[in-house]
Amino acid sequence: MKEIVSQKIKNARVINALSQQDLADMIGVSKQMISKYENGDSIPASSSLIKLAKSLNVKVDYFFSTNKIELGTINFRKKSKFSVKKQNALKELIKLKLESYIETEEILQIDYSFVNPLKSQQVNSLEEVETVVFALRNVWQIGLDPIHNIIQLLEDNEIKVLEIDEEENLFDGLATIVNDKFPVIVINKNFNVERKRFTLLHELGHLLLDLPECDVKTIEAYCNRFAAEFLFPMKSVIKEFGIKRDNISLTELIEVQKKYGISISAIVYRLVDAGVFSEGRQAEFYKKINFSPDLKREVYKERFETPENSNRFEQLVYRALSQELISSSKASSLLNVNINVIKERSLI
Repeated sequence: MKEIVSQKIKNARVINALSQQDLADMIGVSKQMISKYENGDSIPASSSLIKLAKSLNVKVDYFFSTNKIELGTINFRKKSKFSVKKQNALKELIKLKLESYIETEEILQIDYSFVNPLKSQQVNSLEEVETVVFALRNVWQIGLDPIHNIIQLLEDNEIKVLEIDEEENLFDGLATIVNDKFPVIVINKNFNVERKRFTLLHELGHLLLDLPECDVKTIEAYCNRFAAEFLFPMKSVIKEFGIKRDNISLTELIEVQKKYGISISAIVYRLVDAGVFSEGRQAEFYKKINFSPDLKREVYKERFETPENSNRFEQLVYRALSQELISSSKASSLLNVNINVIKERSLI
């Protein structure tokens, strides 16, 4: 237990981007004492644990949770300013959220048997992405219809989605396999809805695609094509715009954006992919919007109506609570919210 508590203190400190001295000052002990806590040389007294929990924004029983989370390979989609320190903090935050998520599923006896639907279909060219996306849409029984809610689709197919509040927008998303069993996609919750949807499917590409040996830039190109094809299939592009166009109105682009939940910029890329629009016309499109601030605002406006928020974990906690599998106190701890909030939402 000593090892668990010491590791939990360190993990929570890293999540909050605090130094040992910062944490020591917050709870009124020496830096050396924090070091002893984290090395397992000393166990905090109850009063110190309460102070630690408050300072680190966790519940006291967090320090005693035994669920072990092992993240698989991670490739961050991020800006260069997203430092290693911030990456490490994000990894620990993901582990913290997943501990509670997986514990809740275990309480409810929810078992997983995720199998990659594309595991036997290697992709060797960008053109082959269309084929595997079509196959995946068939397996998930969604045909070529516009997708109302990407997060719900992923969660219905045993892929966990976590939204992270990264206000500086230096982090886009990541995908990984946890404990060699659970596929997880993490995205920045502060993005607009069209960017969220594209990022979710880009990361799904990282999870599912069997790609040849290639560099990072090429892998990103495959995953971008996967996301675009999934959101707005080639056959739908032709259906909406025809085979060849020299001019396309903003009104047409807006209506397709509303229907498919894909940004206007991504639609224009799809038109080039489909040969409907030339690369020269695409370049003219960007020159035009960069010249007109009003037009640029219209092009980059959010319009899709479904907000794309993940509520599954919260729903599972309240399900466990209503089935009397956990107490209000435990629900408060799992969701890391005040127990009064739990009681207010548990009236029925």
